[in-house]
Amino acid sequence: MTSGHGSSSRRLFLERLWFVVALCSLAHGKSTSGPSHPGLPVRAVSLGGWLVTEGWILPSLFDGIPNKDLMDGSSLQFRSLAWNANLTAERGGGAAVVAVPDSQLNGSYATFKVWRIDETTFNFRVFNQQFISVWRNGAVLATAATPGPAETFQIVRNAGDKNRVRIRAPNGRFLQVKRDHSVTADHGESTSWGDDDPSVFAMTNVGDMHGEFQICNGYGTGKAAAVLRNHWNTFIVEEDFEFIASNGLNAVRIPVGWWIASDPNPPAPYVGGSLDALDKAFKWAEKYKLGVIIDLHAAPGSQNGYEHSASRDGSQEWGTTDASIALTVQVIDFLASRYAASPSLLAMGLMNEPMAPGVTLDSLVRYYRAGYAAVRRHTPRAYVVMSSRLAGGSDELLRFAGIGGLPGAVIDVHYYVFNSSFTNLTAQQNIDFIKTNYAADLRGLTRQNGPLSFVGEWVAVWNVPNATKAEYQRLAQVQMEVYGQATFGWAYWTLKNVNNYWSLEWMIKNGYISLKH
Repeated sequence: MTSGHGSSSRRLFLERLWFVVALCSLAHGKSTSGPSHPGLPVRAVSLGGWLVTEGWILPSLFDGIPNKDLMDGSSLQFRSLAWNANLTAERGGGAAVVAVPDSQLNGSYATFKVWRIDETTFNFRVFNQQFISVWRNGAVLATAATPGPAETFQIVRNAGDKNRVRIRAPNGRFLQVKRDHSVTADHGESTSWGDDDPSVFAMTNVGDMHGEFQICNGYGTGKAAAVLRNHWNTFIVEEDFEFIASNGLNAVRIPVGWWIASDPNPPAPYVGGSLDALDKAFKWAEKYKLGVIIDLHAAPGSQNGYEHSASRDGSQEWGTTDASIALTVQVIDFLASRYAASPSLLAMGLMNEPMAPGVTLDSLVRYYRAGYAAVRRHTPRAYVVMSSRLAGGSDELLRFAGIGGLPGAVIDVHYYVFNSSFTNLTAQQNIDFIKTNYAADLRGLTRQNGPLSFVGEWVAVWNVPNATKAEYQRLAQVQMEVYGQATFGWAYWTLKNVNNYWSLEWMIKNGYISLKH
């Protein structure tokens, strides 16, 4: 009979041996636990717009929101009709709010981002992130670090022209522009809505956001819960997984938000229920032998300021504190723990599209190291996907992931051909760019004993006007050929979309893309 110490040492040795064997099998695209999904490379599709809202994918989700053009993150500008001058935060914040003529206008300083309290009540955030306040003497300043009662305003719209507005201040009076172009909160209730009224403004919305924060806060918790649960139950269903599996794909990439780890009672304004939908997705994936890549699309504080990262107002605050990194690691730990036993868990995506320079490489690497360890605490076989930074080099993670002792690491790059750099290119020039530039970039990511490469997002969409079906077919085919060289594989963005070419389902059903070979 062995001693307790000897038994413990033997058990530790066996656990380490099993871990090494599992990691070795990872390197060959296999799993010791007998996954139900095929090996590498994956041909996947993202289920975008499902568990993380992106309004452009399904705009009708927002139809029931009152004053839906005044949601969180809406960028508003106000022109005084009486003085033909624009409300502006001096120096972008930290000083008074004044009115300036067009000749002195700085568009960024004259833009106010909305924090929505209800359909008519708002906070206004300025360029330098301060909030507009009204002081006891009626002075209007942009100096508050956080919003409170003194920073709460109402937008009163004219019945005949919703973009002709007055702004009721916290003191009950209305903002007005004086002859010297100062701005005060001391105008009375009475108005004829005429152009000569210094409290009347022409409001222009120069930018909207339609993400998870906007839909939840726009409807309010009760209505948002009903709208989103109906969406989760109908937008993606079991038949979609059957369609995916029967059309030459072997995996799904599922974007999720950080609040899913707090389900069923996530922090406001988010609503519970997305975790139940993800549970169903795993059951369907197991049934149809599909791999699942969980992708953390929205990190706390937003890693890129876009609506798809659930930013409230376009600000990018992830990674500015250790607390945001620690919370994100907890989310990864929760997801890895919950799904580690599923044979369909193929990979954990630690973060989608962090934006440089707001997210520093140092903070990202610290998070990736901790996130990788969190996944490995629960599974030795799941791949760990690390997205390269937008506006950062796609090779900047190579040394960290390849030499840092991270078996099963994957570097995620996104290749699109519709941004401004491609505006004037012909169909052939677009195709040549993919075959030359993107192919070379992928080859540069392939290193012996290095991380795997993954084209985590691509789509058969470009800026070529009046392109024929045959040209779209060629665009899709050349991308599949080039991105098929990625050692982990690729994922199309996305399965369903009201914009046809963005919908892989539509592209397959209408003969633009075929994967059955």
